Amino acid sequence: MSFVSYFPGRGTVRETAYLEGRTEGEAKGILSVLEVRGIPVTDSVRERITSCTDLDRMDTWLERSRTVERAEDLFDEEGNAEKPMA
Repeated sequence: MSFVSYFPGRGTVRETAYLEGRTEGEAKGILSVLEVRGIPVTDSVRERITSCTDLDRMDTWLERSRTVERAEDLFDEEGNAEKPMA
């Protein structure tokens, strides 16, 4: 049984460039949602988002960016930071 690649140039510079473009687009989307929602983004959060290369993780962050209260909450396993008890 052989493996069939549906991406032309799989394992090449072309594929790498394609995937880098996808991650850049995801990062822009996440940062844009946070900006539109008026959520401040620190330099460290911006760096973490823009340097990520895991598309699945970035998809999760994009989904969370619609509901988080702070940008740092993107990285919480549950998508919500623990709230202090009043």
